[in-house]
Amino acid sequence: MRRRIVALLLPALLAPAGCTGEAADGMELKVGGAFGARPTIVFPAGKPVDELRVDEPAAGKGERLRPDDVAIVQYTAHVWNGRDNRLVDSSFTRGTPAAFPVGRLLPGLERALQGRRVGSRVIAAIPPGDGFGANPPRGIAADEELLYVVDILGAHPKGVSVKARGGSLAGVRVSGGARSGGRPALSVPATAPPARFAAKVLHRGKGRRIQAGQLVVTQYTGAIWGRRRVFDATWTTGRPKAFKLGDGSVIKAWDKALVGVPTGSRVVMVVPPSYGYGRSGNQAYGVKGSDTLVFVVDVIAAY
Repeated sequence: MRRRIVALLLPALLAPAGCTGEAADGMELKVGGAFGARPTIVFPAGKPVDELRVDEPAAGKGERLRPDDVAIVQYTAHVWNGRDNRLVDSSFTRGTPAAFPVGRLLPGLERALQGRRVGSRVIAAIPPGDGFGANPPRGIAADEELLYVVDILGAHPKGVSVKARGGSLAGVRVSGGARSGGRPALSVPATAPPARFAAKVLHRGKGRRIQAGQLVVTQYTGAIWGRRRVFDATWTTGRPKAFKLGDGSVIKAWDKALVGVPTGSRVVMVVPPSYGYGRSGNQAYGVKGSDTLVFVVDVIAAY
C-alpha cells in the first residue's frame, strides 16, 4: 500500500460531521506524522465544542468502507478534556493494527468512518452522546469527549473467500465452495480421529508469507470431530475475523499451521486437544477437553 504523508503538525480544522475543510468555531488542533504511523497530536487550549466534529486530512483512493466490512486500522484515542487530554487506547501499544467491525462501532466513529476510503486518515472529536454514553468503560467518565485519529489500512467485506479447489486431510473432506460463493463445505468422517496434529495447505496463495506477531484476517469453519458438528463459522456469523498470531491469542494449532503460509491460502487442520483448547475445553462453544477439532481457514490478509 502506498504510504501517504501528512505534513508534520498539519492544521486539522475539525468541521461538523460530514464536512471537511471548514473552521469549527475557531477550534483548532494539530495532527502530524506519516499515514500508518503513530500520530503527533497538539491539543488547543480549552475544552472542545460539545458536538461531533470530523476531518479527513488525508483522503485515500482505496475501497470505501461499507456496513459489515472489517476495517483494519491504526488508531489513537484520547480523552479531550482541556487538561491532560490523556491517552486511553491505541493500536500502537499492542504492536499490530486493530480490526474495526463496521456497523458495530461507537455511534460517533460510525458517522466519522462511513464511506471513507482505504488510505484515509480520519480525525473525529466525539461527544459523550455519540461515544460510550452513560456506561463508559473503566477510565473514561460519562461526560468526557473523545478524540480519535484513525488511519484506514484495509477493508474486507462480508462473505470474502479464497477461490480454491477442494481437498482432504485424514479423511476430512473440504469442497471448493463453487456453489456457495466460495465458502467451503466441511465433511468429517464417522471414524475415530487421528491422535496427532495435522495441517495441509489446500490452496497456496500468492501473497506475502505470514509472520508471527502479525494481525491475520481470516474466514473459517470449525467443527467437533466426534459429533461432526460445526461450532463456529465466520461465514455464518457475518464477517471475517482478525487474530494476532504468535502471542497466545489463538490456539496452538493456528500458530503452527498458519505462520509461514502466504496470504490468499486455504488451510485445513486436524486439532487434538493439546493443540486446541486443552483439558478445559471451551464451554462457550460446547467444546469438551477430550474433543478433537477440525478447521478450514481462508487466509484473507495479514498486517
